[in-house]
Amino acid sequence: MNKRAIVFFAGAGLLAQTTSTLAEQYHASASKLIDAALVDQDGIQKLSFLCDRIGNRLSGSPALERAVAWAAAQMKADGLSNVVTPRVKVPHWVRGNESAALLEPVAKPLTILGLGGSIATPRKGITAEVVAVSSFEELEKRGRAGVEGKIVLFNAAYEGYNRTVVFRTAGPSRAARLGAVAALVRSITPVSLQSPHTGALEYAEGFPKIPAAAVTIEDALLIQRLADSGNTVVAHLEMDAHLAPDAESSNVIGEIPGSELPDEIVVIGGHLDSWDVGAGAQDDGSGCITALEAAHLIHQLGLRPRRTLRVVFWTNEENGGAGGEAYRAWAGPSVKNHVAAIEMDGGAEKPIGFGLTANGDLPSILARLREIGGLLERIDAASVQPGGGGADISPIMADGVPGLALRTVGTHYFDWHHSRADTVDKVNLEDLRANIAAMAVMAYVLADMPVPLRQTPSSTR
Repeated sequence: MNKRAIVFFAGAGLLAQTTSTLAEQYHASASKLIDAALVDQDGIQKLSFLCDRIGNRLSGSPALERAVAWAAAQMKADGLSNVVTPRVKVPHWVRGNESAALLEPVAKPLTILGLGGSIATPRKGITAEVVAVSSFEELEKRGRAGVEGKIVLFNAAYEGYNRTVVFRTAGPSRAARLGAVAALVRSITPVSLQSPHTGALEYAEGFPKIPAAAVTIEDALLIQRLADSGNTVVAHLEMDAHLAPDAESSNVIGEIPGSELPDEIVVIGGHLDSWDVGAGAQDDGSGCITALEAAHLIHQLGLRPRRTLRVVFWTNEENGGAGGEAYRAWAGPSVKNHVAAIEMDGGAEKPIGFGLTANGDLPSILARLREIGGLLERIDAASVQPGGGGADISPIMADGVPGLALRTVGTHYFDWHHSRADTVDKVNLEDLRANIAAMAVMAYVLADMPVPLRQTPSSTR
């Protein structure tokens, strides 16, 4: 065959690849991955070990370092290559002992969880009147005269996590600016069975730092009723929380090296750390295990993608984000070769598809991802909509890497989020399997498709 004929047939082959849909090209591979995922047992076993045997994994804790060692060993056992644990400096907040109680007009213990990053109370605690507000506007209306020397309770009804979490993150400093001596925050959740939910606060520069804790919905509403009835409400708060020197931790990274384009990279993963209560099953053990098991199934089935598929377990998402920043520094100039990144950090309820944030020709990129999404119609996870990414991949997204998030129905995620109830029994096996299937198909096709996501098929002709 002469050279002109070879070029003709090669060009015709590429044209056929780029004109047929991705769903057509990858139907057989996707079916194999979905079949394997829907009967998978390894994923739930790994998640159970992480949550039951290692447990909660706050940054700076020995448990997180045990999780790092276990994760690296598990990646190797699952057939991943180039497994490394690059070191990351992380904040080390220690909860210590904590308690609270109403003293007037009734004597009653309060169920609390100190907010991550909070300072301690004085050794004998704080006893003060409690002022309940439902908004920052109400706080400002009370002014310094109504707040100084008191404990402010932010009793804001849950209106979705993103709208309501501001009372946890910014509330303590807003109260301190007006002279409050401590802050209580109604837990950021729609449902409570006397279960407080923790999470990080953010002390504002230039404002005093005051101790802050989450209270249950039930206790917040009780305080509100007592105050609305004309009573002076007095509470006592004791917290030993403190910030220790930064600690050493690690990201955990493993790969399926690309067969043709190993320098081009698709990243998938979740964050390995959790809060120091519960077991971090939904947030975010399920994200880590979904990504790992997706790669494991790809490896088991011998589906070697053109590009490198990289699994990353980030550290310190919950109270600092050091893992995401450290990964960007570790990747260095190779970030320009990252084709896409998928972060799963919304729990493992029934998947519905993916969200996307990308620069460039968003409609074209969305259209290509929706072709891949068509492969997931069998598990009702075909939706691909604008708006994706995550805290850990945001540093590489800032360099132009398209960011995806695996989306679920999210019906109960915030019932358990950052609470003692985030345990492995909350993860439904069939839902976890469906998430593994969705991650495996999306990750494999992104790593193997003829034209990388940031290019259009027409640009290669």
